Amino acid sequence: MEESPLEHHEQAEHAALSGDPFIIRVSVTIAILAVIAAAISSLENVEAGRALAKLSEANLSQNKATDNWSFYQAQRLKKTIYDALALQTPEKADEANKQSKHYDEDSKKIESEARKLEAEVDGAQEESRIHEHRHHRLTLAATFLHVGIAVSTIAIIAKGQRWPWHAALLLGLAGIVVAATAYALQ
Repeated sequence: MEESPLEHHEQAEHAALSGDPFIIRVSVTIAILAVIAAAISSLENVEAGRALAKLSEANLSQNKATDNWSFYQAQRLKKTIYDALALQTPEKADEANKQSKHYDEDSKKIESEARKLEAEVDGAQEESRIHEHRHHRLTLAATFLHVGIAVSTIAIIAKGQRWPWHAALLLGLAGIVVAATAYALQ
């Protein structure tokens, strides 16, 4: 079950009322880490949505490309039939050659459109991969921050132990760095 930033805020507020300056610093750290974790979790959800949207776009373009390739094959088959008709019936050769040329030109346009759609598929799949990569990095970053929040509370429970707070600061920094790399590294 995921903890809400509000729960962390309430814990920090309660600890801050103790008056101990160290506990106040730890409480503020918890609040700051919770806000950063919430922001990163939101970005994580956005990237997951974008990855799915681009994957859907790729699938739609792939379906259109497949339809175009089927239409292309039908046009090429019609061209071949008219070529055969022109060879077998000289009296209909002019009309058959005209039809063959029409289907040949038409199939070339269809082929060009199918290739463009395939390029769109590749582009959308690559964009989806980038968003999915960001989503995974942001998940890791949010995890570091949530662990940092949990470790911070140990400093409060342990009545002023400094090492958990320092570990929490390092985990928070690691989470921020990992989140930044989600966008800096492609």
